[in-house]
Amino acid sequence: MNVNDIKHAKLKKWILDFAELTTPEQIVIADGSSAQYDELIASQIADGYCVALNPEKKPHSVAYNSDPSDVARVENRTYIASKTKEAAGPTNNWIDPVALKETMTDLYRGSMKGRTLYVIPFSMGPLGSPIAKIGVELTDSIYVVLNMMIMTRVGTKVLDLLGTDGYFVPCYHSVGKPLAEGESDNGQWPCAPLEHKYISHFPETREIWSYGSGYGGNALLGKKCLALRIASVLARDEGWLAEHMLILKITSPEGKSRYVTGAFPSACGKTNLAMLIPTVPGWKVETIGDDIAWMKFGDDGRLYAINPEAGFFGVAPGTSLQSNYNAMKAAEKNTIFTNCAVTEDKDVWWEGIGYDAPGPVIDWLNNEWVQDKSNKDQKPAANPNARFTAPAAQAPSIAAEWEDPKGVPISAILFGGRRPKTVPLVHMSHDWNHGVFLGSIVGSEITAAALDLKVGTIRRDPFAMLPFCGYHMGEYFQHWINIGKAAKDQSKLPKIFYVNWFRRDENKHFIWPGFGENSRVLKWVFEACEGTAKTVDTPIGVMPSIDAIDRPEGVTEAQMKELLEVDIDGWLAEVADIRENHYPKFGDKLPKELSVFLDQLEANLKAAK
Repeated sequence: MNVNDIKHAKLKKWILDFAELTTPEQIVIADGSSAQYDELIASQIADGYCVALNPEKKPHSVAYNSDPSDVARVENRTYIASKTKEAAGPTNNWIDPVALKETMTDLYRGSMKGRTLYVIPFSMGPLGSPIAKIGVELTDSIYVVLNMMIMTRVGTKVLDLLGTDGYFVPCYHSVGKPLAEGESDNGQWPCAPLEHKYISHFPETREIWSYGSGYGGNALLGKKCLALRIASVLARDEGWLAEHMLILKITSPEGKSRYVTGAFPSACGKTNLAMLIPTVPGWKVETIGDDIAWMKFGDDGRLYAINPEAGFFGVAPGTSLQSNYNAMKAAEKNTIFTNCAVTEDKDVWWEGIGYDAPGPVIDWLNNEWVQDKSNKDQKPAANPNARFTAPAAQAPSIAAEWEDPKGVPISAILFGGRRPKTVPLVHMSHDWNHGVFLGSIVGSEITAAALDLKVGTIRRDPFAMLPFCGYHMGEYFQHWINIGKAAKDQSKLPKIFYVNWFRRDENKHFIWPGFGENSRVLKWVFEACEGTAKTVDTPIGVMPSIDAIDRPEGVTEAQMKELLEVDIDGWLAEVADIRENHYPKFGDKLPKELSVFLDQLEANLKAAK
């Protein structure tokens, strides 16, 4: 298929206009076929961009190393270019959209010289789902095409669905490294210098413009750019939710299933929870999604969620058969590894994989690396943000209905962060708006690894959406309140919980073992949704009674009491921090309901003291 075969006149003109600006050698449409995928992989191996892995160890898989300057999302080069700075809000980087488009148009001019322009029509969500959205990404990166073919539903079926006038989100991307005649990359990862990197979102026109980076969420524009930053704006305007949340299915020994979403800041175990193997006999947990949830009201008045993605873009370091068996199994074949180490027998290795490096490896910087456990300053073989891109269908934990176009009905929403003290193991909101309040105060405690903030202070990440909300976050809180008001039947809204697996004792040891044992908390959440949980009312919300959660081996009754106590002084300090340092950021856009909940929390705590 070529551009002239496209029946959507607006789409065809858009592609040809961008080609005229960027001057590629040719235009190729990503048709979504395995034949095209294999052909592109073979060309990347032949040209030295990636290494074919051992077919006996990792069938049909490759390993890429990026440029050392291009290893992660670049938040300080990510922009919400709404018409006014006020609309972008206090938590986003803003540039005037007219000026930004001028700057980027100049950068795009001739940027694809010597390269191919690939057209990627993609669906976020199962094809034809009433919750799904279509995007089209134009890119000069084969790496992007291959990853998008795993992470989204790509191809001619999407063009068929668009028809002659269907709506799509336009996504521009270029690595920003034109080639002179006869020049090649010589297998080196192409990208532009940091000062020329831009990941730009235009909320009013629903456009994404990315330039200069070939990596992850900077370049795979279906991921955070469309799935959260632009989708959050669409969701606000259309009355649904686009959230940075896992979706899991939990089934009781009696065979009853409920669906749970969960929002957690980075390094709080979101993917591990999505792929949990429960330790409670007879209970089962299955995966719908590990990163994004889009939720809309169904005809029955319940919120239904889809995972708009088709793959996992998982952090490799720290992932092992012990920490996340299902993720490791998902990445056994048909997987793209980025910035991992490669062993002599062409397998991948990274820190925390569960075993020592098997002899010398080639590290992510393409140097020979020999593990030296006695050297605490040894640089890692894999980049700390090394990734695997694997088809979601390959996870042994994937639920049968993960691609159901109508989505799954959500019973519970979890919020959580990494909090060594104050926040208990689990508590439940009294109602929807109280749950919105809990989501608005989510945060994680700063450790010694973060040099920019004082150790022990809280870095707030409301709803785990701080880097991903496409508009003013005060208005985002209001949108959640509006969703609650829009429910035909308030009793059908999901119950909202705040969890914390990270409480520590006076010796700084974790009190709760986490990982599979978190299923014990999920069981209580399930029971709370059923109305059968043992509960007590407290100044901060509804909590389990001391005997409501089965204790894991090694957790004493005294420790369980500590995990479930309400730390009055700690929470009063929390109230003061929210009142002084957090809520004022949102100015007059902060919903009054949230200020009322904060006052009520303080009054409850003082009364209990």
